[in-house]
This record gives sequence, structure tokens and C-alpha cells, in this order.
Amino acid sequence: MKIDPVEIIKKYYDPDSFVFEVLLVHSEMVTAKALQLADRVTHLQPDLEFVEQAAMLHDIGIFMTDAPDIGCTGDAPYLMHGPLGRELLEKEGLPGHALVCDRHTGVGISRADIEGQNLPLPLRDMLPETLEEKIICFADTFYGKNPKRLRKEKSIEKIERKVRKYGESSVARLASFRGLFGV
Repeated sequence: MKIDPVEIIKKYYDPDSFVFEVLLVHSEMVTAKALQLADRVTHLQPDLEFVEQAAMLHDIGIFMTDAPDIGCTGDAPYLMHGPLGRELLEKEGLPGHALVCDRHTGVGISRADIEGQNLPLPLRDMLPETLEEKIICFADTFYGKNPKRLRKEKSIEKIERKVRKYGESSVARLASFRGLFGV
């Protein structure tokens, strides 16, 4: 299916806003990284068109969260941007893209993680399942939304340190991504 992710983003974001710029640059960086990762697993035949589209849309729900440092003035906790993005893209008729939103945060979040850490999320597994979801989830770990470092790629060591804070299951998921993509 041919879609224009930027046109979909513009339905929800003012193109002249700070948050639009943050989202667009972050999404472009994640998309470029996702395509690099996909190139490492061509033998698995990832859907490159889908990867490109879904990587651009993976954070579409951030505007509904409370993250004023990046221009988001919503009411929801920032961690909810995935499920909120899922709802938006389901309404847009993009169920596969919607699942990427839901499953991309961190290295994925399990129901056990949500319960054990008392996270403000729906009680369900939010773990990447498809190859394309794994590509985008892993690519997203390399870039943050700090306006001063949008284009700066994080080292794998920095990613590991951050992931370690969320427990051994997250460390194991990161290790599986590293193994899959040879990083």
C-alpha cells in the first residue's frame, strides 16, 4: 500500500510547530537506521516499503502526551505515545503500522514488565513480533528526541546502559536484536 507518512503526520501536527520538527527529524533518523538494519537481513526479505513508512509513523502519538521539552502538551504520560499512536493509525486504516507504534518503545515492553514496574500502560504484551517491527524497534533505540541531539546516534554501549535499567528481560531482548542484526 502506497502512503505518504508525512501527509499523515500533517493531519495531526502543525508543520510550523516545534514538535513537528522534532518528530520529523527523529523519524527520518530512525527510518535511515531501520533501512540500514534491514539491509543486514536481506536474506529474511523484510518489507522495505513498510519499514520506511512505519518508521516514519512510529511516534505519531507523542503530541497527546505531556512532554513540554519537545513541544508536546497533551495529558497522557509520555510512555503512552505508543498505544495512542496505535489508536490513531488504526483509525487511518493502517493496522500493521499501528502495531509498530504499540510495540516499538524501548526494546518492547512485556505485560510482566508493565505489571512489575507499575507502568501507566494497558496490560498487554507490547513486544515486537514481526521482522519489520523488530527492525524499527531496534532502530529507534539509537535516536532520542532531545532537540539538541536529534541527529546524534547513540552508541550500543549507551543503549545497553539504558536498557539495563529496565531489567534482565529487556537486556535479553536487546541481545537478541544485536544477534539478529549483527550489531
